[in-house]
Amino acid sequence: MTINIGETVFSGAGRFCRIGAAMMLLGVAGCSSTSSGPTPVAVNAGPKDTGTFPNLNIKPQVAAPQFTEEEKNAKLAQLKADSNAQAAKGGGPKVANQAALKDLAKKHGDETLKQIEGKCDPALDPTCK
Repeated sequence: MTINIGETVFSGAGRFCRIGAAMMLLGVAGCSSTSSGPTPVAVNAGPKDTGTFPNLNIKPQVAAPQFTEEEKNAKLAQLKADSNAQAAKGGGPKVANQAALKDLAKKHGDETLKQIEGKCDPALDPTCK
């Protein structure tokens, strides 16, 4: 029964009539405008300062001129030279005892959690009660 209803609604000559009627309605609705030509364009239709921010119609002024290729290459060479000089000196900070720092980190985390949870240590925080 369902198959027969689907065939009746979606196929056959009735389908073409429904499509034609829909196109006719859309065509009539699209042609119901009362304007008689193209919209006139203002003579001075360029960017205008409206006094609001941001004004996207006016190109912003640049603060400084852009680097040329030669300037870019010179600055990159200077940065690489500075980087190589820093690496030759030994680079980063020196750590005397890595194990002592790891131990400090473990204790510091526990003590901080105690203070946060309200179980503070008077030796670390004199205002703790």
